[in-house]
Amino acid sequence: MRNRNRMGALFVAFVAMGLLACQGDREGADGLRAGQVRDSAGIEIVENASPPEGSRLGWRIGPEPSLSIGKFDGEDPYIFYRALDAHRLPDGRIVVAHRSSGELRVFDASGIHLESWGRAGEGPGEFEPGYLAAVEPWQGDSIMAWYSGFAGMVSIFDTNGNFGRSFRLGGLPPDTRWPRASRADGTILVTVNEEPVSSGIEIWNGDATRSAYLGSYSEFETYQVFFEREQESHPYSVVYSRTLEMGLWGDLVFVGLSNRYEFKAFRADGTLARIIRLDHDPRPTTQADHDRYVEQEIAILKRRNPPVSADLLKREREFHESAQMAKTFPVFSQVMGDAAGYLWVREYDFPGEERPAPLWTVFDPTGRVLGFVETPRSLVIKEIGEDYILGRTRDELGVESIQMWPLRRG
Repeated sequence: MRNRNRMGALFVAFVAMGLLACQGDREGADGLRAGQVRDSAGIEIVENASPPEGSRLGWRIGPEPSLSIGKFDGEDPYIFYRALDAHRLPDGRIVVAHRSSGELRVFDASGIHLESWGRAGEGPGEFEPGYLAAVEPWQGDSIMAWYSGFAGMVSIFDTNGNFGRSFRLGGLPPDTRWPRASRADGTILVTVNEEPVSSGIEIWNGDATRSAYLGSYSEFETYQVFFEREQESHPYSVVYSRTLEMGLWGDLVFVGLSNRYEFKAFRADGTLARIIRLDHDPRPTTQADHDRYVEQEIAILKRRNPPVSADLLKREREFHESAQMAKTFPVFSQVMGDAAGYLWVREYDFPGEERPAPLWTVFDPTGRVLGFVETPRSLVIKEIGEDYILGRTRDELGVESIQMWPLRRG
């Protein structure tokens, strides 16, 4: 296994020396920018050294949110329960996808509620109760909202909240497509279930037609558990399994499996444009990690009300103790493209080793690594603009709020 501290020191030294042998290498004011670029049959491959441990990119978030929407009590629009997504319109208004009420709540730039679009229901412009999932940009500054009911149905609203149309991606089950992200040119990133643990990734156009198929990916590592009562086996995800991450990055679509620091970036027509890699040694799992997992699962059961029986507790312990574990931990847990074309990758948080704040590795629009950035501790990020971060948080009383934090890029 490589010594990452040594590699980081060598990397900084190479940048300082300005080695011209590495095509595309460059140095920024913080000394962290570097990337070796090579071409393979028209596909750009960007190889990156990991930034030195403990280093930080000269970007600043905060120190306080510039906007916070959400209250413990008061008028209904300000009380959130399962506010799953949020999007900032070009004029500064904030649209919140509020799942429990099945509506899009709209607030002005100062956090004052203006109106709500849609409502719970099964008619045009309505959302099946409890299934509103996300709100994303759409053509002409409009927005697209989708929901997990009605099998991949999406609805379009203009900037005044007028309902435009609804359409389904694909057909009814089992030919169901699920939206993952959209952008203002009408591109929709879509997944389709192909096997119990595999997903096909597709790109669709604004006219609800498929333009490209990016391949099939196995989302989880699995093992089989045999149930005597049913006389059949079922797949279960291994402990600390990898995940499939995908999204929009500038005019590209990225795809990556979290057990390897590599991302494939595709054009809208489905051709592979770029592969981005970061030198990173996955951390092996140990028996102590497995034991910690078992105790965490049992602790959750013990907190149930009413309490579970001793017999059930014993069976659950035996089940978790027999669970299979991945050979290595994932290397990242979330990936997002921002409005300026940068790629943000959240580093994996190892169980029992809490960081003071989430740590992200940022790549520039060409795939070169810039460095590490920390984000607010309790903020679940939903959108990263050119000068802001928008997300959801919850305080010690469980009160949800939507917050916007200023982002200053160095």
